[in-house]
Amino acid sequence: MPKIKTNRGAAKRFKITGSGKVVRNKAYASHILTKKTRKRKRNLRKAGLVDATNKKSVTRLVPYL
Repeated sequence: MPKIKTNRGAAKRFKITGSGKVVRNKAYASHILTKKTRKRKRNLRKAGLVDATNKKSVTRLVPYL
């Protein structure tokens, strides 16, 4: 079997935790921030987990992280 190529764009966006979960950054935090509440912007800074339904496709993109 040949090796699988890592998707370099995905490798910069996702990390795997020690328990095997996939960590991601949240969207909607880059611009048009004036209309968003302080609380919403603060919560967007925190990392989130990839949902179980999307985990399989993400781990295909980054098989060796």
